[in-house]
Amino acid sequence: MNFRLPVVVLAAAIATQAVAADPQVFRFGRFEHTFTSTKDYANPLKEEVLVRFEGPNGFKDEVLAFWDGGRRWKVRFSPEHVGEWRFHTTASDTSDAGLHQQTGRFRVVPYKGKNALYKNGPPRLSANRRYFVQDYNRPWFWLADTAWNGALLSTAEEWKQYLANRAARKFTAVQFVMTQWRAGRVDEKGQVAFTGVEEIRINPAFFERMDERVNAVNDAGLVGVPVILWALTSKDRESPGEALPTDQAILLAKYIVARYGAHHVIWFLGGDGNYSGANAEKWRTIGRAVFPKGRSHRPVTLHPRGMQSPWAGLKDEYWLDLFTYQSGHGSDANKWRWNATQGGAADWKMEPARPVIDAEPNYEGHLSYQDQRTIDAYAVRRAAYYSLLGAPIAGVSYGAHGIWPWMRKREVPLDHPRSGVADPWTECLNYPGGRQMTILREVFEGLRWWTLRPDRSLIAKEPEDDGFRSYPMAAKAEDGSFALVYLPANPAIALNLSVFKKDAKGIWIDPRTGARRPAGKLKATNYLEVKSPGEGDWLLLLRR
Repeated sequence: MNFRLPVVVLAAAIATQAVAADPQVFRFGRFEHTFTSTKDYANPLKEEVLVRFEGPNGFKDEVLAFWDGGRRWKVRFSPEHVGEWRFHTTASDTSDAGLHQQTGRFRVVPYKGKNALYKNGPPRLSANRRYFVQDYNRPWFWLADTAWNGALLSTAEEWKQYLANRAARKFTAVQFVMTQWRAGRVDEKGQVAFTGVEEIRINPAFFERMDERVNAVNDAGLVGVPVILWALTSKDRESPGEALPTDQAILLAKYIVARYGAHHVIWFLGGDGNYSGANAEKWRTIGRAVFPKGRSHRPVTLHPRGMQSPWAGLKDEYWLDLFTYQSGHGSDANKWRWNATQGGAADWKMEPARPVIDAEPNYEGHLSYQDQRTIDAYAVRRAAYYSLLGAPIAGVSYGAHGIWPWMRKREVPLDHPRSGVADPWTECLNYPGGRQMTILREVFEGLRWWTLRPDRSLIAKEPEDDGFRSYPMAAKAEDGSFALVYLPANPAIALNLSVFKKDAKGIWIDPRTGARRPAGKLKATNYLEVKSPGEGDWLLLLRR
């Protein structure tokens, strides 16, 4: 029996089959497509394949594809909008029919899983550029753990164990290094990311393994904070940010960003570098080349050396999205003064505004550079609260001495003789200071922390303290509804509460345990002496 379907029905059936055949990816996920070149290249890093994406409502974006070994190239893209997307390639070698003028399409669907990072999307700058948000308006608190060697040296099972612990402890991000560097010459398999200096060669096998580690970070609900070019090296000249000439550093950085730019990351373009003076021009050049105008990218910063503030010479760079600092591993008055009153506490007032993060405060278990005593949980807490309350709050980092170098036995980390013997990373997971970062996160979760601003006027009388041992920190919400005061070692403090107009309700918070106790009603006077509940450091929460 012969019959013919109506043309409209047949067309609809064909369209349905075509739509069903399109690849699918969830919103804020990663679309990946493979291209096969028609030729072999002597150095694929010198070739460029630009992929332009067009989505719903006229949304457009473009990213670079990356070489993945042999004749295989890949592109990765993270779509923000549900609906149909199309892409089109332009290759620098227009004669390569496998890379040039390639097209395709895919569909983006809503995410239905439980991972809050995939559900809400990657962090980006808030409207006022003071902190981070997800999906445009949901505040995101940076609480990063420092695992510089973690992705490099861990086994897959170790990395999974570590990430599960940090996610359960309410960390939101992990800092790690993407290539060989001063404290890690090779990865777990004995591989390096690249070889050569004057003309580098990429090792795709290294990055295939690293793909698994970066995927695992996001799958655990954590944001990756990778260092692209570590910039402090040893006599072996292994760290790319210092050893490579600028043109080769740019090629390496562009490759890493192309490979991982669709992941939920915040970039350290440079790690532990000197970005001031004559060096500033080098990093301006690298930043502009890796993150060109008109091409969207994840937030970018530079990680400076200890107690350095390089931002005056870089603040007008369009690609620089946040300021980070290294208040460092010290214990003397100069360190604490810098932590409380310089660095982020001074530079947050620069324009244009940017989030300010202390990305390397005192590492727990590390030796202090001044007196060679082990840094304890108190010094970790003090550094964190000093950094948070000294500028508009965006977040803070934590570090444990055995985690950052990924130690499996007690020994001194490679090329860090002054840092002291480090415990195995598994022991460091339960350090008290690390547990108290969870308490810190919970304190701020209960507040509109993104509205806090440093406010020294809350302190009616500065403590007399030549050693800078009891310098308090104070911040008040922009609408005056609450304030937070950190007391590092103060039996009592004189407060100016006149801003509250009426009596304020006080609550003492123990930063060691999270326990709270009432401080009673406090008169809204310009001079009120308040006694702390006991020895050690305390937080005083004041509400209108």
